[in-house]
Amino acid sequence: MSELVEGRDVNVELALEIVRATHTAAAGMDLQIAAVVSDRAGHIVASGRMDKAPLGALPIATDKAFSSAMWQCRTGEMAEISLPGNGDWGFANAMGGRMIVFAGGVAIRKNGELIGALGVSGALSAEDEAICLAALASLGLDG
Repeated sequence: MSELVEGRDVNVELALEIVRATHTAAAGMDLQIAAVVSDRAGHIVASGRMDKAPLGALPIATDKAFSSAMWQCRTGEMAEISLPGNGDWGFANAMGGRMIVFAGGVAIRKNGELIGALGVSGALSAEDEAICLAALASLGLDG
């Protein structure tokens, strides 16, 4: 059925591995974070908040994964365009207020194919993104 769009989503086993990998990467940086892995539609497949991560980290990580899934990119890529006076000013208020336009969310690709998204929160945004990328790289995935 070549007229149908095909795609594959991250499964729960891989999603749990990704969450563990983010916790390992964060611990190596002496950070406490929350991580959320979503499918291509932004629906949560697995999540985990480290014991001492900020309480607000999990909902932000959820929306970072959602935002990356919806736009198939890193959330930080949307920061500049969403500033006042720029082309997509106010974009951060899109999608019912769930859009995150600072770093820490990445689209997950395997062999170039989108399979889901990862959101990390609890540290500085650049550190959140670094944790995402390190975790995915450790599993042979691209972010």
